[in-house]
Amino acid sequence: MTKRKVCVVVTARASYSRIKSVLCAIQQHKALELQLVVGASAVLDRYGNVISCMERDGFHIVAKVYMVLEGENLTTMAKTTGIGVLELATVFDNIKPDVVITVADRYETIATAIAASFMNIPVAHVQGGEVTGSIDEKVRHAVTKLSDIHFVATQKAADRVKLMGEEPSRVFVTGCPSIDLAAEVAKQAMLNFDPFEKYGGVGETMDISGGYVVVMQHPVTTEYEQAFTQVAEVLKAVVALDLPALWFWPNVDAGSDGVSKCIRIFREQNSSCKIHFFRHMMSEDFLRLLCNCRCLIGNSSVGIRETSFLGVPVVNVGNRQSGRERGQNVIDVGYNRSEIVDAVRKQLGHGPWPCNPLYGDGNAGTRIASLLSDVTLTIEKKFVN
Repeated sequence: MTKRKVCVVVTARASYSRIKSVLCAIQQHKALELQLVVGASAVLDRYGNVISCMERDGFHIVAKVYMVLEGENLTTMAKTTGIGVLELATVFDNIKPDVVITVADRYETIATAIAASFMNIPVAHVQGGEVTGSIDEKVRHAVTKLSDIHFVATQKAADRVKLMGEEPSRVFVTGCPSIDLAAEVAKQAMLNFDPFEKYGGVGETMDISGGYVVVMQHPVTTEYEQAFTQVAEVLKAVVALDLPALWFWPNVDAGSDGVSKCIRIFREQNSSCKIHFFRHMMSEDFLRLLCNCRCLIGNSSVGIRETSFLGVPVVNVGNRQSGRERGQNVIDVGYNRSEIVDAVRKQLGHGPWPCNPLYGDGNAGTRIASLLSDVTLTIEKKFVN
Protein backbone atom coordinates (compact mmCIF):
# COMPACT_ATOMS: atom_id res chain seq x y z
CA MET A 1 0.00 0.00 0.00
CA THR A 2 1.32 3.43 -0.97
CA LYS A 3 1.53 5.72 2.02
CA ARG A 4 -0.08 9.16 1.90
CA LYS A 5 2.68 11.80 2.19
CA VAL A 6 1.77 14.40 4.80
CA CYS A 7 3.99 17.49 4.87
CA VAL A 8 3.88 19.47 8.12
CA VAL A 9 5.47 22.93 8.08
CA VAL A 10 6.66 24.28 11.45
CA THR A 11 7.67 27.96 11.43
CA ALA A 12 7.99 28.91 15.13
CA ARG A 13 8.93 27.40 18.48
CA ALA A 14 5.32 27.60 19.70
CA SER A 15 4.07 25.84 16.57
CA TYR A 16 6.15 22.78 17.41
CA SER A 17 4.40 22.21 20.74
CA ARG A 18 1.06 22.88 19.04
CA ILE A 19 1.62 20.16 16.44
CA LYS A 20 3.99 17.69 18.14
CA SER A 21 1.33 15.11 19.02
CA VAL A 22 0.15 15.19 15.39
CA LEU A 23 3.71 14.57 14.19
CA CYS A 24 3.96 11.57 16.51
CA ALA A 25 0.60 10.17 15.39
CA ILE A 26 1.43 10.60 11.69
CA GLN A 27 4.82 8.97 12.16
CA GLN A 28 3.20 5.98 13.87
CA HIS A 29 0.33 5.61 11.39
CA LYS A 30 0.78 2.75 8.93
CA ALA A 31 -0.93 4.59 6.08
CA LEU A 32 0.93 7.90 6.42
CA GLU A 33 4.43 9.17 5.71
CA LEU A 34 5.59 12.26 7.60
CA GLN A 35 7.48 14.98 5.72
CA LEU A 36 8.63 17.53 8.32
CA VAL A 37 9.69 20.95 7.02
CA VAL A 38 11.07 23.54 9.44
CA GLY A 39 11.41 27.23 8.62
CA ALA A 40 11.34 30.86 9.73
CA SER A 41 12.25 31.50 13.39
CA ALA A 42 12.18 27.76 14.17
CA VAL A 43 15.56 27.37 12.42
CA LEU A 44 17.21 30.33 14.18
CA ASP A 45 19.26 29.83 17.34
CA ARG A 46 18.34 33.26 18.72
CA TYR A 47 14.74 32.07 19.17
CA GLY A 48 15.66 28.76 20.74
CA ASN A 49 17.15 25.69 19.12
CA VAL A 50 13.87 24.06 18.10
CA ILE A 51 15.51 21.80 15.53
CA SER A 52 17.63 20.06 18.17
CA CYS A 53 14.45 19.40 20.19
CA MET A 54 12.75 17.87 17.16
CA GLU A 55 15.70 15.63 16.36
CA ARG A 56 15.99 14.61 20.01
CA ASP A 57 12.30 13.68 19.88
CA GLY A 58 13.02 11.35 16.97
CA PHE A 59 11.79 13.39 14.00
CA HIS A 60 13.62 13.54 10.67
CA ILE A 61 13.59 16.96 9.01
CA VAL A 62 13.35 16.76 5.22
CA ALA A 63 13.96 20.47 4.56
CA LYS A 64 14.98 23.66 6.35
CA VAL A 65 13.69 26.98 5.04
CA TYR A 66 15.59 30.19 5.84
CA MET A 67 13.09 32.98 5.25
CA VAL A 68 13.21 35.49 8.13
CA LEU A 69 14.36 38.94 7.09
CA GLU A 70 16.02 40.91 9.90
CA GLY A 71 14.40 44.05 11.21
CA GLU A 72 11.35 42.78 13.10
CA ASN A 73 8.98 45.42 11.77
CA LEU A 74 5.91 45.47 9.54
CA THR A 75 7.93 45.65 6.31
CA THR A 76 10.15 42.69 7.19
CA MET A 77 7.08 40.66 8.21
CA ALA A 78 5.59 41.20 4.75
CA LYS A 79 8.88 40.45 2.99
CA THR A 80 9.48 37.35 5.13
CA THR A 81 6.09 36.06 4.03
CA GLY A 82 7.06 36.61 0.39
CA ILE A 83 10.39 34.82 0.81
CA GLY A 84 8.53 31.99 2.48
CA VAL A 85 6.22 31.55 -0.51
CA LEU A 86 9.23 31.36 -2.85
CA GLU A 87 11.24 28.93 -0.73
CA LEU A 88 8.35 26.67 0.29
CA ALA A 89 7.19 26.37 -3.33
CA THR A 90 10.62 24.92 -4.15
CA VAL A 91 10.45 22.53 -1.20
CA PHE A 92 6.98 21.30 -2.16
CA ASP A 93 8.08 20.82 -5.76
CA ASN A 94 10.99 18.67 -4.55
CA ILE A 95 9.20 16.47 -1.99
CA LYS A 96 5.78 16.33 -3.73
CA PRO A 97 3.48 15.92 -0.70
CA ASP A 98 -0.10 14.64 -0.99
CA VAL A 99 -1.27 17.16 1.60
CA VAL A 100 0.33 20.05 3.48
CA ILE A 101 -0.51 20.93 7.09
CA THR A 102 -0.21 24.56 8.15
CA VAL A 103 -0.45 25.50 11.81
CA ALA A 104 -2.36 28.31 13.51
CA ASP A 105 -2.11 31.98 12.59
CA ARG A 106 1.39 33.41 12.43
CA TYR A 107 2.30 35.45 9.37
CA GLU A 108 4.73 32.76 8.18
CA THR A 109 1.79 30.34 8.22
CA ILE A 110 0.07 32.06 5.32
CA ALA A 111 3.18 31.54 3.17
CA THR A 112 2.71 27.79 3.58
CA ALA A 113 -0.95 27.97 2.56
CA ILE A 114 -0.29 30.25 -0.43
CA ALA A 115 2.53 28.13 -1.84
CA ALA A 116 0.66 24.84 -1.47
CA SER A 117 -2.72 26.07 -2.72
CA PHE A 118 -1.23 27.65 -5.86
CA MET A 119 0.49 24.33 -6.56
CA ASN A 120 -2.84 22.47 -6.29
CA ILE A 121 -1.68 20.65 -3.16
CA PRO A 122 -4.52 20.16 -0.64
CA VAL A 123 -4.02 22.23 2.51
CA ALA A 124 -5.08 21.13 6.00
CA HIS A 125 -5.31 23.93 8.57
CA VAL A 126 -4.98 23.34 12.32
CA GLN A 127 -6.54 25.86 14.76
CA GLY A 128 -8.69 27.82 12.33
CA GLY A 129 -11.93 29.60 13.15
CA GLU A 130 -10.73 31.38 16.29
CA VAL A 131 -10.99 35.08 17.12
CA THR A 132 -8.11 37.17 18.49
CA GLY A 133 -6.56 40.60 18.21
CA SER A 134 -3.79 41.89 15.89
CA ILE A 135 -2.88 40.71 12.38
CA ASP A 136 -3.16 37.07 13.47
CA GLU A 137 -6.92 37.00 12.99
CA LYS A 138 -6.67 38.22 9.37
CA VAL A 139 -3.98 35.62 8.68
CA ARG A 140 -6.00 32.85 10.32
CA HIS A 141 -9.14 33.56 8.33
CA ALA A 142 -7.20 33.99 5.08
CA VAL A 143 -5.52 30.62 5.65
CA THR A 144 -8.97 29.11 6.24
CA LYS A 145 -10.08 30.25 2.78
CA LEU A 146 -6.89 28.82 1.24
CA SER A 147 -7.40 25.47 2.99
CA ASP A 148 -9.37 22.37 2.02
CA ILE A 149 -9.48 20.52 5.36
CA HIS A 150 -10.03 22.14 8.74
CA PHE A 151 -8.99 20.68 12.11
CA VAL A 152 -10.46 23.06 14.68
CA ALA A 153 -10.22 23.11 18.47
CA THR A 154 -13.78 23.98 19.53
CA GLN A 155 -17.34 23.86 18.25
CA LYS A 156 -17.51 27.67 18.11
CA ALA A 157 -14.43 27.66 15.88
CA ALA A 158 -16.07 25.05 13.65
CA ASP A 159 -19.21 27.18 13.38
CA ARG A 160 -17.17 30.20 12.29
CA VAL A 161 -15.34 28.21 9.62
CA LYS A 162 -18.64 26.98 8.22
CA LEU A 163 -20.04 30.52 8.24
CA MET A 164 -17.07 31.51 6.09
CA GLY A 165 -18.44 29.20 3.40
CA GLU A 166 -16.31 26.11 4.02
CA GLU A 167 -17.84 22.71 3.29
CA PRO A 168 -19.20 21.34 6.61
CA SER A 169 -18.03 17.80 5.76
CA ARG A 170 -14.43 19.12 5.65
CA VAL A 171 -14.57 20.76 9.11
CA PHE A 172 -13.57 18.52 12.03
CA VAL A 173 -13.64 19.36 15.74
CA THR A 174 -10.52 17.52 16.89
CA GLY A 175 -9.45 19.58 19.88
CA CYS A 176 -6.15 21.42 20.02
CA PRO A 177 -3.00 19.23 19.70
CA SER A 178 -1.19 21.38 22.28
CA ILE A 179 -3.62 20.05 24.90
CA ASP A 180 -2.32 16.53 24.18
CA LEU A 181 1.07 17.47 25.64
CA ALA A 182 -0.55 19.26 28.57
CA ALA A 183 -2.64 16.17 29.35
CA GLU A 184 0.47 13.97 29.39
CA VAL A 185 2.40 16.37 31.61
CA ALA A 186 -0.56 16.70 34.00
CA LYS A 187 -0.33 12.98 34.78
CA GLN A 188 3.06 13.57 36.44
CA ALA A 189 3.18 17.30 36.98
CA MET A 190 5.91 17.51 39.62
CA LEU A 191 8.83 19.77 38.66
CA ASN A 192 11.61 17.23 38.13
CA PHE A 193 14.41 19.41 36.75
CA ASP A 194 16.35 22.56 37.62
CA PRO A 195 15.48 25.14 34.92
CA PHE A 196 18.61 27.22 35.61
CA GLU A 197 20.95 24.24 35.40
CA LYS A 198 19.28 22.70 32.34
CA TYR A 199 18.58 25.82 30.25
CA GLY A 200 20.96 28.50 31.50
CA GLY A 201 19.44 31.81 30.57
CA VAL A 202 20.42 35.15 32.10
CA GLY A 203 19.66 36.84 35.39
CA GLU A 204 19.53 35.87 39.03
CA THR A 205 19.52 32.18 39.95
CA MET A 206 16.82 31.96 42.59
CA ASP A 207 15.24 29.53 45.00
CA ILE A 208 11.87 28.81 43.40
CA SER A 209 10.76 26.14 45.87
CA GLY A 210 8.53 28.67 47.61
CA GLY A 211 6.69 29.57 44.43
CA TYR A 212 7.27 31.59 41.27
CA VAL A 213 5.48 33.25 38.37
CA VAL A 214 6.04 32.75 34.63
CA VAL A 215 5.99 35.69 32.20
CA MET A 216 5.44 35.51 28.41
CA GLN A 217 4.97 38.93 26.84
CA HIS A 218 4.99 39.22 23.03
CA PRO A 219 4.66 42.39 20.95
CA VAL A 220 1.27 43.13 19.40
CA THR A 221 1.83 43.71 15.68
CA THR A 222 -0.95 46.29 15.37
CA GLU A 223 0.59 48.19 18.30
CA TYR A 224 4.25 47.41 17.60
CA GLU A 225 5.40 51.02 18.19
CA GLN A 226 4.13 50.74 21.78
CA ALA A 227 5.98 47.47 22.51
CA PHE A 228 8.69 49.17 24.59
CA THR A 229 6.30 51.03 26.89
CA GLN A 230 3.92 48.07 27.17
CA VAL A 231 6.57 45.63 28.34
CA ALA A 232 7.98 48.29 30.69
CA GLU A 233 4.69 48.27 32.60
CA VAL A 234 4.77 44.47 32.86
CA LEU A 235 8.38 44.56 34.11
CA LYS A 236 7.54 47.12 36.79
CA ALA A 237 4.54 45.05 37.88
CA VAL A 238 6.63 41.87 38.16
CA VAL A 239 9.25 43.71 40.24
CA ALA A 240 6.51 45.04 42.54
CA LEU A 241 5.24 41.50 43.17
CA ASP A 242 8.65 40.60 44.65
CA LEU A 243 8.31 36.96 43.61
CA PRO A 244 10.80 34.87 41.60
CA ALA A 245 9.85 35.30 37.94
CA LEU A 246 10.85 33.12 34.99
CA TRP A 247 10.53 35.27 31.86
CA PHE A 248 10.56 33.90 28.30
CA TRP A 249 11.94 35.85 25.33
CA PRO A 250 9.44 37.26 22.79
CA ASN A 251 8.77 35.74 19.39
CA VAL A 252 9.89 37.20 16.04
CA ASP A 253 7.11 39.72 15.38
CA ALA A 254 7.10 43.42 14.56
CA GLY A 255 7.91 45.12 17.85
CA SER A 256 10.07 42.36 19.32
CA ASP A 257 13.11 44.66 19.06
CA GLY A 258 11.29 47.10 21.33
CA VAL A 259 10.51 44.33 23.83
CA SER A 260 14.10 43.08 23.75
CA LYS A 261 15.53 46.59 24.11
CA CYS A 262 13.33 47.32 27.12
CA ILE A 263 14.35 44.06 28.79
CA ARG A 264 18.06 44.73 28.19
CA ILE A 265 17.87 48.25 29.59
CA PHE A 266 15.94 46.95 32.58
CA ARG A 267 18.55 44.25 33.24
CA GLU A 268 21.38 46.81 33.14
CA GLN A 269 19.60 48.97 35.69
CA ASN A 270 18.26 46.14 37.88
CA SER A 271 20.96 43.48 37.95
CA SER A 272 19.81 41.91 41.23
CA CYS A 273 16.05 41.68 40.64
CA LYS A 274 14.19 38.38 40.98
CA ILE A 275 13.77 37.78 37.24
CA HIS A 276 15.51 35.14 35.16
CA PHE A 277 15.20 35.21 31.37
CA PHE A 278 15.04 32.13 29.10
CA ARG A 279 15.04 31.80 25.32
CA HIS A 280 13.42 28.40 24.96
CA MET A 281 12.57 25.12 26.67
CA MET A 282 11.47 21.72 25.46
CA SER A 283 7.68 21.64 25.29
CA GLU A 284 7.18 19.16 28.13
CA ASP A 285 9.63 20.97 30.41
CA PHE A 286 7.92 24.29 29.80
CA LEU A 287 4.49 22.83 30.52
CA ARG A 288 5.78 21.21 33.71
CA LEU A 289 7.25 24.56 34.76
CA LEU A 290 3.87 26.12 34.00
CA CYS A 291 2.01 23.44 36.00
CA ASN A 292 3.97 24.33 39.10
CA CYS A 293 3.89 28.12 38.84
CA ARG A 294 1.58 30.28 40.93
CA CYS A 295 0.50 32.45 38.00
CA LEU A 296 1.23 33.05 34.31
CA ILE A 297 1.49 36.73 33.30
CA GLY A 298 1.52 38.09 29.75
CA ASN A 299 -0.27 37.71 26.44
CA SER A 300 0.70 34.33 25.01
CA SER A 301 -1.98 31.96 23.70
CA VAL A 302 -0.65 29.36 26.14
CA GLY A 303 -2.35 31.50 28.78
CA ILE A 304 -5.65 30.76 27.08
CA ARG A 305 -5.22 27.20 25.79
CA GLU A 306 -3.00 24.92 27.85
CA THR A 307 -3.56 26.74 31.14
CA SER A 308 -7.32 26.14 30.93
CA PHE A 309 -6.67 22.39 30.92
CA LEU A 310 -3.94 22.60 33.56
CA GLY A 311 -5.89 24.97 35.81
CA VAL A 312 -3.05 27.48 36.03
CA PRO A 313 -4.08 31.00 37.17
CA VAL A 314 -3.48 33.56 34.39
CA VAL A 315 -3.34 37.34 34.13
CA ASN A 316 -3.74 38.17 30.44
CA VAL A 317 -2.30 41.59 29.58
CA GLY A 318 -3.57 43.70 26.68
CA ASN A 319 -5.68 42.73 23.67
CA ARG A 320 -3.49 40.21 21.83
CA GLN A 321 -5.91 37.43 22.83
CA SER A 322 -9.10 39.51 22.53
CA GLY A 323 -12.11 37.43 21.52
CA ARG A 324 -10.52 34.05 22.10
CA GLU A 325 -12.59 31.56 24.11
CA ARG A 326 -11.22 31.30 27.64
CA GLY A 327 -11.80 29.58 30.95
CA GLN A 328 -12.47 31.04 34.39
CA ASN A 329 -8.76 30.84 35.18
CA VAL A 330 -8.04 34.03 33.17
CA ILE A 331 -8.23 37.63 34.40
CA ASP A 332 -7.88 40.27 31.67
CA VAL A 333 -6.08 43.56 32.39
CA GLY A 334 -4.60 46.51 30.52
CA TYR A 335 -1.02 47.77 30.39
CA ASN A 336 -1.10 49.27 33.87
CA ARG A 337 1.29 48.04 36.54
CA SER A 338 -1.15 48.53 39.42
CA GLU A 339 -3.90 46.70 37.55
CA ILE A 340 -1.51 43.84 36.73
CA VAL A 341 -0.28 43.57 40.34
CA ASP A 342 -3.81 43.58 41.77
CA ALA A 343 -4.92 40.86 39.35
CA VAL A 344 -1.89 38.67 40.08
CA ARG A 345 -2.42 38.99 43.82
CA LYS A 346 -6.04 37.97 43.33
CA GLN A 347 -4.91 34.88 41.41
CA LEU A 348 -2.29 34.07 44.04
CA GLY A 349 -5.02 34.18 46.66
CA HIS A 350 -7.24 31.88 44.63
CA GLY A 351 -4.65 29.27 43.71
CA PRO A 352 -5.11 26.55 41.05
CA TRP A 353 -8.34 26.30 39.07
CA PRO A 354 -10.21 23.12 38.07
CA CYS A 355 -9.30 21.48 34.77
CA ASN A 356 -11.35 22.86 31.88
CA PRO A 357 -11.25 20.79 28.65
CA LEU A 358 -12.40 23.78 26.59
CA TYR A 359 -9.68 23.25 23.96
CA GLY A 360 -9.54 19.47 23.95
CA ASP A 361 -9.29 16.22 25.89
CA GLY A 362 -5.75 15.19 24.99
CA ASN A 363 -6.46 13.06 21.90
CA ALA A 364 -6.30 15.57 19.04
CA GLY A 365 -3.15 14.14 17.47
CA THR A 366 -4.53 10.65 16.92
CA ARG A 367 -7.84 12.07 15.66
CA ILE A 368 -6.08 14.25 13.09
CA ALA A 369 -3.81 11.43 11.87
CA SER A 370 -6.79 9.11 11.50
CA LEU A 371 -8.72 11.71 9.53
CA LEU A 372 -5.72 12.43 7.31
CA SER A 373 -5.55 8.77 6.34
CA ASP A 374 -9.23 8.65 5.33
CA VAL A 375 -10.31 12.09 4.10
CA THR A 376 -10.68 12.68 0.37
CA LEU A 377 -7.85 14.93 -0.79
CA THR A 378 -9.36 16.35 -3.96
CA ILE A 379 -9.07 20.14 -4.08
CA GLU A 380 -12.29 21.55 -2.72
CA LYS A 381 -14.38 23.78 -5.03
CA LYS A 382 -15.89 26.43 -2.80
CA PHE A 383 -19.20 28.04 -3.62
CA VAL A 384 -21.17 30.11 -1.17
CA ASN A 385 -24.94 30.35 -1.71
